[in-house]
Amino acid sequence: MRIGVLAVQGAFIEHRRMMESLGTECVEIRQKKDLDGIDGLILPGGESTVQGKLLRDLGLFKEVQRLIAEGLPVLATCAGLILLAEHLEADDTTHLGTLPVTVKRNAYGRQLGSFVTRENVGSLEDYPLVFIRAPYIAEASDEVRVLATVDDHIVGVEYQNQIGLAFHPEMTEDCRIHQYFLSKIVK
Repeated sequence: MRIGVLAVQGAFIEHRRMMESLGTECVEIRQKKDLDGIDGLILPGGESTVQGKLLRDLGLFKEVQRLIAEGLPVLATCAGLILLAEHLEADDTTHLGTLPVTVKRNAYGRQLGSFVTRENVGSLEDYPLVFIRAPYIAEASDEVRVLATVDDHIVGVEYQNQIGLAFHPEMTEDCRIHQYFLSKIVK
């Protein structure tokens, strides 16, 4: 199995390390040819505006969007969730637009508002959730499965081949979300 991690900006190396610790081949996606032969894709946290611009400037945008639309499994964290969202609250910007949710950017405030809590994520019990200038999902369509909430806000969803998380599982020692992502690919 070969997993691609978008490596144009953000916390990509942490995802790569997590995948490699699970014995999975991982490739950093920086140009279109890097997408060849991947079985899954990780869109990391970082700056969504910068990532969206670089996806377009590097000629990756349409191919990534096509692959996701055709069923390529994707795990998106924080900024990655923003990239997937069909809508952003109070913002006309849309990036990939493949996940039928509305996301509120920087919902938990500035860097000083970062925090860690523990919640269940789907069937994963007592998972550490790391929030860094995090968004949350303000609205999700009926076909989207809610995986996690914090303070009555949706922070994790699953829709078809896409997992969208407002938090950073790569910033923990807990590899269960990455294992879950890999299990979706095997199916």
